[in-house]
Amino acid sequence: MTESPVDVFDRLVQVRPPEHTPVLFDTVCVLGGSIAGLLAARVLADHSRRVMIIERDRTDPQGLPREGVPQDRQVHGILPGGVDQLERWLPGITGELKGLGAVSLAPDRSVMYIDGIEQLPSRDVHSLHCSRPLLEFAVRNRVLALPNVRKVTAQATALEYDNGAVSAVRFVVDGVEEEAVRVDFVVDAMGRASRLPDWVEQAGYSRPPLHRVPTGIHYATAMFERATGPDAAPPAFTGTMFPAQPGPRGLTAGLLIPIEDNQWMVGLIVHGGHQPPRTLEEFRSLCDELPPAFGKAVGGAVTREVLNFRQADNRRRDFVGLAHYPARLVSVGDAVASLNATYGQGMSSAALHASCLSAYLTGEPDLGLPAAWYFDLLKVATDALWGPSAGTGAGDAGPAQDEEASQQQWAMGQLMQASLTDETVAEAFKAVAYMRAHPGTLADPALLERAIAVNKSADTAS
Repeated sequence: MTESPVDVFDRLVQVRPPEHTPVLFDTVCVLGGSIAGLLAARVLADHSRRVMIIERDRTDPQGLPREGVPQDRQVHGILPGGVDQLERWLPGITGELKGLGAVSLAPDRSVMYIDGIEQLPSRDVHSLHCSRPLLEFAVRNRVLALPNVRKVTAQATALEYDNGAVSAVRFVVDGVEEEAVRVDFVVDAMGRASRLPDWVEQAGYSRPPLHRVPTGIHYATAMFERATGPDAAPPAFTGTMFPAQPGPRGLTAGLLIPIEDNQWMVGLIVHGGHQPPRTLEEFRSLCDELPPAFGKAVGGAVTREVLNFRQADNRRRDFVGLAHYPARLVSVGDAVASLNATYGQGMSSAALHASCLSAYLTGEPDLGLPAAWYFDLLKVATDALWGPSAGTGAGDAGPAQDEEASQQQWAMGQLMQASLTDETVAEAFKAVAYMRAHPGTLADPALLERAIAVNKSADTAS
């Protein structure tokens, strides 16, 4: 790949649908029907006569949480860049979500605190908030309404291969005799516990290496009634993060989100050896130590008690440069990388993977070979999110790289400090945080020079 990662990422996050979508396949199969799988199916619907989604969970017509996704009961968010991609593939979906109760907020109705310091407000960035089950419900309805897409409630069990390419998917319905369907292309969307690496290795292919970064993330999420009526304050989003050192009682992040059915969803996240609140009393007590909006929200009537969830690590599978891998087989979503939930990138990353898949399929790929170009695109998208999500450090890389890492940390500190008071630097930071720009854009020397000047001016004034 000759393009720079910044240019590739910029092309991936464009919002216009592709103009040329050749039909390449007769039947394709997506393994997994969560956000990543559904959006992959939407892209494949442009290139296939039939799209089959195999999902083991039965889906509730009312959009209730799914048995196989325990984390969907926790606080979730979709970043502005993710909303852009949703609208790209499902035009009008944000309007449909608002009709179902999702809350759209203008820039002046969102506030973020970093290490206790209120950040500058965003310019012209509207946010969209709802629960994960509602978002998945709306996306699923739109995708399954496509005439060439259908869902089968079944458990995928294996793949079959012919001449170095995937040729069939085996699955079991309701625990009865195994069936097989002939396919021309397969997308693995089975999540962070995907069994695909085992399947390909057992068939004699290269196993994608798995990288883990221990995090010990603990969630606690509860829901409360949100006041309505002429005298009630309008809904607003409030976030507080502690990237430098833990906040009260080990808190890493707190999120106060207005969602459907006139509710507040309040999420508290801690790391490492700290334990999240488990009772309503503990939950409210911790919220009282956060910005005042938290304490006010949790004082309302409880609509769902505190639920806890633990994510032990971030995971990433590397598909680039595998010596021997099947053709017509790719992965998306958490099957590629499950990211630090503190940054709220998961669902937006899944939407970006759909754009990687589209770029590959519209680029006249040689389908008789492994999807190396797709995996290159996926690496650019994953690299852009993995660094902030997993954390970086020099480790034992050696003195030269230690010095380089120190310089990068110093530069990032300058940019972060300037972002508190300078709108230009703040907007550059937020474009990256919102998944609308690659982190490499922050390496612009002119931006660093501006940040240094802003900080010197502030020091002189003080």
